Amino acid sequence: MTVSALSDAFAARPGAVVDDGLISHFGDPMREQRALAAGTAAAPLADRVVIEVAGEDRLSWLDSITSQAVSGLRAGDSSELLVLDPQGRVEHAAGVLEDGSSVWLIADAADAEPLATWLQRMVFRSRVTVAVRTDLELVGFFAGGDAETAVRAIAAAPHGAPLVWSDPWTAVQAGGYQYSLIADHPSADYAWRIAIVDADAAAPAELEAAGLLAAEALRIAAWRPRWSGEVDERSLPHESDWIRSAVHLSKGCYRGQETVAKVHNLGHPPRRLAALHLDGSDDVLPPAGAPVFAGDDELGHVTSVARHFEDGPIALAILSRRAPVGDLVVRADGIDIAAAQQVIVPADAGATADVPRLTRLSRRPAGQDPRKA
Repeated sequence: MTVSALSDAFAARPGAVVDDGLISHFGDPMREQRALAAGTAAAPLADRVVIEVAGEDRLSWLDSITSQAVSGLRAGDSSELLVLDPQGRVEHAAGVLEDGSSVWLIADAADAEPLATWLQRMVFRSRVTVAVRTDLELVGFFAGGDAETAVRAIAAAPHGAPLVWSDPWTAVQAGGYQYSLIADHPSADYAWRIAIVDADAAAPAELEAAGLLAAEALRIAAWRPRWSGEVDERSLPHESDWIRSAVHLSKGCYRGQETVAKVHNLGHPPRRLAALHLDGSDDVLPPAGAPVFAGDDELGHVTSVARHFEDGPIALAILSRRAPVGDLVVRADGIDIAAAQQVIVPADAGATADVPRLTRLSRRPAGQDPRKA
């Protein structure tokens, strides 16, 4: 990991637990979650990397090779895109921020170099340059509190406007579609922001800090998919309901579009994302990859897991489409952990599916159909 004034300042905070440059927490992950969700804390995100795409053709070029319609983005607009293989499987994912002169992509660290390399191979005659910006770092926060004011003040602004990405997961985006039939989708309160900051910027001394454990717990509670968690070599965007924020169903051709359209209009994704509320009585938190069972049948695996400050142990899991919708078991370290399942993507997900809306576990139902933008 790059050593910088910003990361050093966060790592020097009392209680900081640092492993290979990643700060997992500052001594109290539950308190940090509360503060982060309330907008009074910020989280250094050393597990993500910035890629700058510059040049006159940057928007039309990205539009032509990725899943999202970005050609019409204006300065300050945020979006999200996926790079798919010819069979429609997810290869890369990135947040998108346009500032009027460059597009700034935010990618998970393990995906950043492969994504940048692929983009560079696709330039051809386009007036575009692609660069991994190791001189920049990322700080996450939730909108509406003191953290927003403090972090925006240190955000880089190479072309005049502070670089702050707004996560589009909050609502179904134009051209997207939501497979989840939950009336009160947990994304509604997920006002997540990521600021792009110069590595030598000073961290706001008065602002409370939160670690990656807190940021991940809030992401999982919002059912928000992530490349480093929910993506494997088989992943289709439909399976994790990623079409709601990262795919435009009526834009022009791009690699993998035929499969996206075919699964959406004519079939069902072979797997589906589910939320699990885990029994915490044994105080065992299963790792990512832990198998999920119904009886003796292995149905899939856990993709992301956390201890949430309100909901306790929670997880996301990718399951077979045929998996029953009732309670399941997660197996970890020889222990079977009971798991109450909340269906995120139904087995018959598709544009023509007509399934009654469901109520989210422990939540009050709302009165509108959430599926379409």
